[in-house]
Amino acid sequence: MSMLWLDSALPTATFEAWITLDGRKFYEEALKSLSKLHILSTTGSKLTLNTTFRTAFRMALTGDGEHRSFGIPADKWEKDKDKEKEKRSTSIESLDNYAREHWETILHFMVSSGTGQAPAKPSQGVLYLLQRSGLMATLLSTSGTSMRITSAGFQFLLHSPHEQLWMLLLQYLHMAEERQMDVVEILSFLLMLSTMELGQAYLTENLSPTQLTMLEDLQDYGMIKQKKQKSTHTPNQSSIRRFFPTRLSTTLTSSSSPLPTVPGTLNGLGGTLTKGPIGTTGTTSEGFIILETNYRLYAYTDNPLQIAVLNLFVSLKSRFPNLVVGSLSRDSVKKALSNGITADQNPLLPVTVQDQVRLWELERNRLKSQEGYLYTSFASQSDYEFVLDYARKLGVVIWESATKRCFFGTLEGHGLVRAFIESRTAGRG
Repeated sequence: MSMLWLDSALPTATFEAWITLDGRKFYEEALKSLSKLHILSTTGSKLTLNTTFRTAFRMALTGDGEHRSFGIPADKWEKDKDKEKEKRSTSIESLDNYAREHWETILHFMVSSGTGQAPAKPSQGVLYLLQRSGLMATLLSTSGTSMRITSAGFQFLLHSPHEQLWMLLLQYLHMAEERQMDVVEILSFLLMLSTMELGQAYLTENLSPTQLTMLEDLQDYGMIKQKKQKSTHTPNQSSIRRFFPTRLSTTLTSSSSPLPTVPGTLNGLGGTLTKGPIGTTGTTSEGFIILETNYRLYAYTDNPLQIAVLNLFVSLKSRFPNLVVGSLSRDSVKKALSNGITADQNPLLPVTVQDQVRLWELERNRLKSQEGYLYTSFASQSDYEFVLDYARKLGVVIWESATKRCFFGTLEGHGLVRAFIESRTAGRG
């Protein structure tokens, strides 16, 4: 920052005078990183800032030039008589409600999958992203196809909303090439959103085709709310599309919560358990889960989504205005295991409860099934041993019994073993 407003190089001695003994290591690492990026170069005993970088960074910080790094505010062309109506429909409270509704629709669909319930479905784009990211899997049945949460999807639910959002956005980046979208423009737009002001309308006239596509996609996540308004200042243009970034967008690169918490709910089922006053109904968002060593659980929440998450692995017994009571049982844990949840995904549980959950998991995993073919009824012991030796060389033998003169092979190796038997039979004939 010191060099940003200076056009000349600075002696290295000037910088070193600012560095403490403890900070020397970090200073040298910073210089090395900036040199690799060609942002900073060393000439003799002087440090020089890249001219292009300096100019662009100045413009970005001061809003100079035509780059529009922080978006184009739409206030200048709004009609006065529409301002009050606009404020009501796009207030910060309404944007928060919009973001929470869309985001919880995604999470609630994941939680409710496979339970027979019929929650509101997210868009096809969101469903495809959930499948590609491995958070949900498509199941085929006689009644058609359905999607079900995976083990990775359950782990996803235990993360904070901020981490969840970035996990989906990273998968979105991985899909950019197949959708013929520019990764640089995607990153640029995400960073632009993170610098925008919550409650402010922005124009789309400076956005690229890739970024316009992103507007439609991010609207499904609750990150953007779009608006159209007729313009009296541009006769040849019947409408100008605008958008409002929600809190999910403006907190992308900050430590602030991407969703305002609701009084009486838990901040996150996988987060730190905090202490707070029981039955609080004020503006606090603190809440906590109590799990006793007798497997009884108390959750201070009235949020339907968080209760649905608990229902994945807890037998719920009672529900009060701000409290849910249930217990971990053999049947509830088995239900969770069938949904892909594992004992290793519950590190915060008391040791005694962890051990019991692992025992229930081992009980379920004692037997494993595998499809294949049973080869039996060989004419002689030599025929049996000859075919068995061939199958062993292929590495397709799962089980064998010399006394019963039979063996069991994998599904993949059946074609080769069968062809071998037929060729031996034909040779004898």
